Amino acid sequence: MSLSEREITEIVEALRRLTPAQQKWVKSAIHAFGAVCQFDRAPDSDVVSDAVLSSLGDRLLSHHAGSRQALSKDRFEFAFEAALNASGITAQLVKSRTNRGHDISIRGIPVSLKTEAATNIKDESIHVSKWMELGRGEWKLPLLRDLFLEHMQSYDRIFTLRRLKDEGDKIRYELVEIPKALLLEAANCELEVCTGSRQNPQPGYGYVKDANGQLKYSLYFDGGTERKLQIKHLQKNLCKVHATWVFDLAPS
Repeated sequence: MSLSEREITEIVEALRRLTPAQQKWVKSAIHAFGAVCQFDRAPDSDVVSDAVLSSLGDRLLSHHAGSRQALSKDRFEFAFEAALNASGITAQLVKSRTNRGHDISIRGIPVSLKTEAATNIKDESIHVSKWMELGRGEWKLPLLRDLFLEHMQSYDRIFTLRRLKDEGDKIRYELVEIPKALLLEAANCELEVCTGSRQNPQPGYGYVKDANGQLKYSLYFDGGTERKLQIKHLQKNLCKVHATWVFDLAPS
């Protein structure tokens, strides 16, 4: 529903009361919303409706009105929750920001949220630099793999918001669902310790391959002081792209 004439007048009067710097900020935000955009969603997406697509797109435009940096994970989480609820899809973030399980419930289903925005990001493969912390327990790859499998019992679906490399002045984002069933295949992964590493404890890999021996993805057990699990080289064609957002970079 469009604003009434009274509401528009109130906004104009409020704008006049702002400082010059604040007026400039509002102007940049308005210009950002006027950017040339291409928002698309998978027709069969059960999470990204037309309303969610538009709402998340507007939040990305607003963010980039004042920043060239990718939307952070916490900002994505709040934006996703707000966009879903505003579109009639019940969603609720967990109260604890350090929760080791799911990040949000969507229609009562526990969901894990990730983001990716590395400068060397690849369009066709997904990298999650920190899936989970591995703690200070015994460092044996079969035990660490089992910790990963146990961790996934806390959520049913996984989504990652990816800031892809810009194409000229075009900013690109996509929302990808990583199938949980694909990650559960790690139960039979090929484990390999990096014996040449000077880290203590030594890192290792868990390779998940298809019937032809082609890599689907790998678990990387990051040793040393990090002690975290990464997901590397996950083939995006094994996942589902729910939505994409492409828009012009706001002028500085």
